Amino acid sequence: MAEFRIAQDLVATDNDKRATALKADYEALGAALARRGVDIEAVTRRVAEFFVAVPSWGVGTGGTRFARFPGTGEPRGIFDKLDDCAVINQLTQATPNVSLHIPWDKADARELKAKGDALGLGFDAMNSNTFSDAPGQAHSYKYGSLSHTDAATRAQAVEHNLECIEIGKALGSKALTVWIGDGSNFPGQSHFTKAFERYLASMADIYKALPDDWKLFSEHKMYEPAFYSTIVQDWGTNYLIAQTLGPKAYCLVDLGHHAPNTNIEMIVARLIQFGKLGGFHFNDSKYGDDDLDAGAIDPYRLFLVFNELVDAEQRGVNDFNPAHMIDQSHNVTDPIESLINSANEIRRAYAQALIVDRKALSGYQDDNDALMASETLKRAYRADVEPILAEARRRAGGAIDPIAVYRASGYRRQVAAERPASAAGGGGII
Repeated sequence: MAEFRIAQDLVATDNDKRATALKADYEALGAALARRGVDIEAVTRRVAEFFVAVPSWGVGTGGTRFARFPGTGEPRGIFDKLDDCAVINQLTQATPNVSLHIPWDKADARELKAKGDALGLGFDAMNSNTFSDAPGQAHSYKYGSLSHTDAATRAQAVEHNLECIEIGKALGSKALTVWIGDGSNFPGQSHFTKAFERYLASMADIYKALPDDWKLFSEHKMYEPAFYSTIVQDWGTNYLIAQTLGPKAYCLVDLGHHAPNTNIEMIVARLIQFGKLGGFHFNDSKYGDDDLDAGAIDPYRLFLVFNELVDAEQRGVNDFNPAHMIDQSHNVTDPIESLINSANEIRRAYAQALIVDRKALSGYQDDNDALMASETLKRAYRADVEPILAEARRRAGGAIDPIAVYRASGYRRQVAAERPASAAGGGGII
């Protein structure tokens, strides 16, 4: 039995207050969906089986290039972070795994595993960090890491990734995510081809150390911290990397790492088609790499991404098992509340995609009926599937209204009393 950070009787009491209304809403939605030929119970079961990992760093307050304003009860280290992650999973029953970032979360692997087991948490993909310097490291990553012109710096970056694999093996992780900030800020500063060749050679060394049952995720980002050129700047380059490295290498799609108006759902479809979609970092964006809460700006785009994922599921695409993780920066909200909301929004997009009339959509596509094809998607998107999400949580032991229970619990006030106040920082990139 997992330890609970919030008393389960508080969850049960709040659920009891909302059970009658939920039952009525669920039955009404079930009747409406039945008229479309959709079995609400089948959808609810699928939603209940859909999980998304939370990032350890996400439970702390983020920031911008200019400032960071810490919240109350900031986690002091990875063990506090795991406590906060356990609250999110307890209330949503949607986030049973945590993704760690090394060296930020470095600790004795046995202690980490024991803490996770006690809280009912597993460990998702490991994340390396060669985009900032760690205390005491011999070589700086100011001018790059895996693509650095200096062989010793590249070797140091490779060794760090190998260490992440070893930690992950002890925790039961099965994947390594590599994102680097390498690039250039001025034309002529870097030789594009030579830098990419050095990166590929370094990644090949990491790839060779992967256990047979692991995956390597490379992540592309258009800009930042390099503002003129970036080593892995788009999905095409990312695909070339995955193809070059081998069958255990895949592309990770961060929804915020694209230019405005980029057709991300089509990128997803292409990577599915050629067997190189590894997974997602879910967030949202207005102008650039904003790392806003999932579904906060463009929930329809999130739905369209899941439309492609469900289409692939139902077509029976071979070895289709993408990883799902949230990756956000919370600057003005309680990070736990934002992660609860994001997990719910991600499940919402999945539920809406599950009720798309695939047969009708295919027919309209074959007939080139653009209007009705679009309306078929919109009909599913406009459906209020909240009763499905709430019922899936309730059946699994979570909260019908997780934000209400979280606020009523006083958890933030409790940890604020236990954890020393965090000092404000000048630069807040995380």
